[in-house]
Order: sequence, then structure tokens, then C-alpha cells
Amino acid sequence: MAAPATADAIRDVNTRYHDAAAEHYDYKWGVDYGDIGRQQVRGKLHKMLGTPLPTFERSLEIGSGTGYFTLNMVQDGVVREATATDISRGMLDALQANAERIGVAVQTVTCDAERLAFADGSFDLVLGHAVLHHIPHLDLAFSEFLRVLRPGGEFVFAGEPSRTGDRIAAYPKGAARRAAPLWRAVMRARPAEGYDTCSNHAHGVEIDDLDGESLEPLVDVHAFTPDELGLWARRAGFDDVRVRGEELLANWFGWINRTLEATAVPDDIPWLWRQYAFRGYLALQRVDVALLERRLPPAVFYNLMIAGRKPLS
Repeated sequence: MAAPATADAIRDVNTRYHDAAAEHYDYKWGVDYGDIGRQQVRGKLHKMLGTPLPTFERSLEIGSGTGYFTLNMVQDGVVREATATDISRGMLDALQANAERIGVAVQTVTCDAERLAFADGSFDLVLGHAVLHHIPHLDLAFSEFLRVLRPGGEFVFAGEPSRTGDRIAAYPKGAARRAAPLWRAVMRARPAEGYDTCSNHAHGVEIDDLDGESLEPLVDVHAFTPDELGLWARRAGFDDVRVRGEELLANWFGWINRTLEATAVPDDIPWLWRQYAFRGYLALQRVDVALLERRLPPAVFYNLMIAGRKPLS
């Protein structure tokens, strides 16, 4: 199922999907705000910003969702004053609830990445996780990231799908879809209503007939090669732009499990299965870091990361 053709339609679909998904987004994706979550975010930042991590006075997250990056960074002391933006008010409401629960302060602003509601040079760090591939006009977005950074300020984005990695991921996803009926029988899980929405589109289901979380197949706009992703930043005027890949085995494993789980009523999925899926994913992340990420070209990984710096003058 292809993404909508116009920028306004892309924004509308993303807003409606993420508003609907916000309530149980963290549960679905295994988002953690304790030691595990902080360790994951810290590890991603070390890859792009080095060791020890710098401390940033003011940060701006783009498409912050429920707060995975920002809240864990604030808890770790990587940023002192954090602002989180998203086009989905539902996601920002969930972020605020998470912030209150763990006892940290974050400002939230509903706005579009292509038209940021902040003055020039307002932030020391612009960041995001799994957001660039949702933005219709990346040239406008990267220009805005440059504008709101102070001279010498940095940006870092992670969790962006690589084009080759996305194609590779289609194989475990397809295998999991074929195995789903047997898996549900073993798990004694009922089929989720509308889990095959994507295949139903070929039989006459229109975008206007979809709503809520059934819009998920429509929210992704881009998949990148490493060179393409770096070029967006360089064209905007950033220096010291670097791109690397992460998660190969972990993503194969993760996509198999997520595809299976998407076909079942969530409450029917056993706790032991969820523990296996979560801990197995973490274990394979460590294998990727230790053995693969520095040996294989970035393009073969499912996720790409990018960082850079605004020139001093």
C-alpha cells in the first residue's frame, strides 16, 4: 500500500495514525524509560557523538512520539532543558504522562518539522528517532533544523530505514505472515480485526475508508541510501555529516515477532512470548554492535543514523 501522494495527505495520515496509536504505543514497541531504555539511547548516542557524551543545555526533538529519546536523555543528564515536538497531539499527551510518571520536566509543542515554531539559534542539539522517513519535504525540514541550531550546534537522528535494509526485511516479514495462523494456534491467540488491511487494499479498500491504526501501512514516505541521507544534510549547509548503519540480526528477529504479533489480539499474546521477543531483540542488538556494525557497509542494515554540525560562521 503506497503512501498518500500529497504532502498535506501525508501529514493528515501521520497525525491520525499516531493520535490513535499513542495510548498503547510504548507497549506495542517495547519502549522503556528505565535502565534498559536509558542504556539503549545512550548506546545510540555514543555511536554518533562519541564517548564521553557531551552535555547539551537545550535540545529539540523532532517527531518525539511518546518520549523514548528525550525522556531517557534527560534522565541521563545528556540534556538539561528539553523541548519535544510532534504533529500528533496524542503522542505529546502520552509523552507528558510519561514525563510526570518518571519525574522529569519537558516542554511540548505541536508543530510541523517543516515549519518549526522557534527562533533562530534556539537550541544546542536537534534530534529525532524514526521520524525523517515520515516527513514529506526533507529539504525544508533540514533547513529548519539548521536555522534553529546555534552556530556549532549538533543534530543526530537514528532509526531511519535504509532502502536495502527495508528490502531485506521484506523476507522475514513475509515468512512471518505465512506462519501467522500456525503461530496464533500455538499461542491460543485470536486473530486481530483488520490485521490484513494492507492486502485488502488490492481488493478495493481506499485510504478514505481507513482510520486509526489501520493507517500504519501509509505513514512511511522515504527509505534512504546512506549517501542520499547524508546529502539532505549537506545541501542544507551542515558540516561534519556522518552516516552509519545499525541493527541487522536484531531487526530480522524483531520484524518476525512484530509481524506475528500484529495478527493477534494483543491481550491474547502470552507474557512469556513477549519476554522472549524483547530479550532476544536486546541480545541480538549486542551481537550487531560487537560483530557486524563496524564490519559491514551501512546500507545493509535496517536502520541508518546520521549526525552533523552547524558551521560556526
